[in-house]
Amino acid sequence: MKISNLDRWIREQEGLQSLNREDIEQIQLRKLNILLKREKERGGFYKDLPEHLDALEELHRLPFTTEEDLIRDGHRMVLVGQGEIERVRTQETSGTTGKAKRVYYSAGDNERTVSFFAAGLSELVNPGDRVMICMPFSGSRGLGELIQEAIERLGASAVPAGIGKSYRELAGLLEKERPQVFVGMPVPLLSLLRLCPGSSLRRALVSADACPNAVTEAIEAHLGTKLYPHYGSREIGLGGAVTCPAFEGMHLRENDLIVEIVDEEGRVLPAGALGELVVTCIEAEAMPLIRYRTGDMTRILPEPCPCGSPVIRLDRIRRRGQGLSMERLDDRLFRCENVVDYQVSQKDGVLYVEGYVKDAEEAGKGFPEELEGHEVRYRWKPVAGEDFPCYAGKRKVLDI
Repeated sequence: MKISNLDRWIREQEGLQSLNREDIEQIQLRKLNILLKREKERGGFYKDLPEHLDALEELHRLPFTTEEDLIRDGHRMVLVGQGEIERVRTQETSGTTGKAKRVYYSAGDNERTVSFFAAGLSELVNPGDRVMICMPFSGSRGLGELIQEAIERLGASAVPAGIGKSYRELAGLLEKERPQVFVGMPVPLLSLLRLCPGSSLRRALVSADACPNAVTEAIEAHLGTKLYPHYGSREIGLGGAVTCPAFEGMHLRENDLIVEIVDEEGRVLPAGALGELVVTCIEAEAMPLIRYRTGDMTRILPEPCPCGSPVIRLDRIRRRGQGLSMERLDDRLFRCENVVDYQVSQKDGVLYVEGYVKDAEEAGKGFPEELEGHEVRYRWKPVAGEDFPCYAGKRKVLDI
């Protein structure tokens, strides 16, 4: 089996002919100490951390960085001057403060992300391919723009669909552009494949939202190929981990990131144990976070990857307790091939499911009266070309 292309990318980035665990850990410790020295010299948020560590294990003794820290003191975490900031990405939080997380990126940060994207996409994108990008395009060095840069570096052509298009518009793009590859969130891809079963799409990288088993299986049945999951977030530079042709977990960008898995009390867990993902950004220029608690649940796969790469792999990512699980709802409802998309809201212990189906006569058949311990009330309508996907971003249960 061919070794992960990310393995080759790390070797090229670090000037190595070969790569093993000792190499990776030496790179991580060296970069971590460079970062700690920068933090001490800057005198910002992390100024009280030690300037040097003798071993990676000593990282476990340092305090965590939380979302609340990022919201309150994010400006103190920036290590470059204002003129060196190329992009600021803002995310409104679901908390009561109404404040937003702001993550800062230099040109070097964005360039490294494009390079990583190209390495991950090279597993499924070939020169001459056309790639449909269903991610947000938001101007210079936005997420969609960075993905497009990566695709073009591979000698392929981008079809920048973005988000917010109707099903008719998306189907029109498919018919006109005939892309072979899709990059975007999993449920919008499944919706498109169910509406356009004879499309040109054959391969896909999915990211930015959970992809439950039922959705994965349905997509792969349509495509005739395996999905390539990717994990990333604003806090870690958008790109974090991507699968290889072994399709057994996502290889981590280990020369840029150190990850730990911790329990609820913050104790570090061994490989194979499920817990919260904690990330330290050892390569970020503008805003490197140290021991950032992501709120995402996963585990480090303990066995070596069948592809032969020594780079560690993350298992499927889930959000830490957020009440009703949209992932479990999707895993149940998308098993019905008639469902195109739906939205869930809750009030007084009742779930209200509203969405689109392909066949109105089949709309009321096969759905449970209770989901996740809640009574469910359904309202389905036949999907029309002018309809839009039910969620523009991550899928979640809405309160009404």
